[in-house]
Amino acid sequence: MSDLTPERYLAMYRDMHRIRKFETALELEFKRGNVPGMLHTGLGQEATQVAIAHTLRTVDGLFPDHRCHGLLFLKGTPGKLIMAELFGKATGICSGKGGSLHSADATVNNFGDNSIEGSFMVTALGVALGWKMQGEDRLVAVMVGDGTSGRGEWHESMNLASVWKAPVLYCCVNNGYAISTAVGFSHATENLVDFATGYKIPAEQVDGNDLPAAFAATQRAAEHIRSGKGPYFLEYKTWRWQGLFKGEFRPPEEVQYWKVEHEPIKLAREDLLQREWASEDALDQIAQEVDEEIEGWVKFAMESPSPDPNKATANVYAGWEDVQP
Repeated sequence: MSDLTPERYLAMYRDMHRIRKFETALELEFKRGNVPGMLHTGLGQEATQVAIAHTLRTVDGLFPDHRCHGLLFLKGTPGKLIMAELFGKATGICSGKGGSLHSADATVNNFGDNSIEGSFMVTALGVALGWKMQGEDRLVAVMVGDGTSGRGEWHESMNLASVWKAPVLYCCVNNGYAISTAVGFSHATENLVDFATGYKIPAEQVDGNDLPAAFAATQRAAEHIRSGKGPYFLEYKTWRWQGLFKGEFRPPEEVQYWKVEHEPIKLAREDLLQREWASEDALDQIAQEVDEEIEGWVKFAMESPSPDPNKATANVYAGWEDVQP
């Protein structure tokens, strides 16, 4: 059963705005040269991330992918520390060495991403199995995209998770394209839940832009896992606004539908107003407060010092902290 209350819904609505503002601000600073390395945003996928964040507990594990900046701070890490990390600053959660792909925070059980997409699907099994053997009431959420489904680790992970009844929540964010290749061109099915059912894993497909539906589905999945029944696979059908390059290769009618008509914040706003759980002014106030909050995070990151080059090898391997360069 979904715990969707007016208070919860408004909190999730605010968090969608926080992700949207965080990533638009991040993208702007990236273009200005203030954010080093590569940048992959999850613009347009906010409802999916929020539904997952509001289901996970601090004790649950998270293996985020490269479009999960929102989940990094919604999991419990202070947002300004995530922003500073992406700016490569010393005040970042990983002292500026993790960046977008490798930001991790053990205090909230965020195990970080890996530049080899899909590899952490196997790594997550160790965490999940360990907690199960210890009798811990925890689950591990693994964020994967549709493109990852073509990798061997995807199938190896689901097979063993099913055999071991490991407490793994597979969150497949199917945004339709792996870089520029549509799902149907590279896979035998456009519905990736079909892969999960082949491994005897309960699976569900949900509209990833419909916040109440995505939240309810994620809660059902988590309840299944927490009751000791093993893994669960959720496929969130969504759409990303940005690619890995400039320009738009997708059909105009597709862009219109996903970016305008079926845009997640728009849908949530309309739903809140229809339920009479919020007024126009209250929702506008949330957006204004979020703008100010994220601007503060950017200011913190911009004003933070760069890392000390002498600490470049610190914590790279256990015991290396004391080795002088």
